[in-house]
Amino acid sequence: MPIDYKKTEKDLYQPKTTPSIIDVPEMVFIAVDGMGDPNTSEAYKTAVEVLYGLSYSIKMSKMGGIAPIGYFECVVPPLEGLWYVDNGFFRDGGAAIADKEKFIWTSMIRQPDFVTSDVFDYARTVLVKKKPELDTSKARLTKFTEGLCVQVMHLGSYDSEPATIAAMDKYAIDNGYVIDIGDTRRHHEIYLNDPRKTTPEKLKTVIRHPIRKKR
Repeated sequence: MPIDYKKTEKDLYQPKTTPSIIDVPEMVFIAVDGMGDPNTSEAYKTAVEVLYGLSYSIKMSKMGGIAPIGYFECVVPPLEGLWYVDNGFFRDGGAAIADKEKFIWTSMIRQPDFVTSDVFDYARTVLVKKKPELDTSKARLTKFTEGLCVQVMHLGSYDSEPATIAAMDKYAIDNGYVIDIGDTRRHHEIYLNDPRKTTPEKLKTVIRHPIRKKR
């Protein structure tokens, strides 16, 4: 059976609707950086298509007869996003922002540990042959250690996140932590549903904020 991280690592992908503290280990990701409103940005749409295209190329690499060293079957993990704006959005309880064009984002999908730079380059070659119109040049392979975080499962539309975020941050502060969002540690979301196929009230989103112990 293919490994499904959502089932084998439930602490990372299936938190409760009440906040909790977690230390997130190093993981391998394919990531694309960009700016703009995810609802209307062509760059965001392309980034997501590239991420899934590369991830499925890696998943199906064994069909080409050249399975990578250490290969194992794996369900493609969910799409994730790191979010920020220059004025420090998400520092203050996730207050809503009217102009989503100001979003700075990193969209990413986790990869199995066997994915090396050679495997990534192979996947890019396969995807470019299959969809030459896709610009894969902005995709990068990276290792990301998120470290100490507070997290929660948010149920419902993305627009209703601020109340959940405020409660999550309050939990961290009440337990002796400081919210540690900055230029290198950012608001993090993991999307467990496809919003194109799921009604807003049934959406499930893991939300994380980096934290540190209060000095």
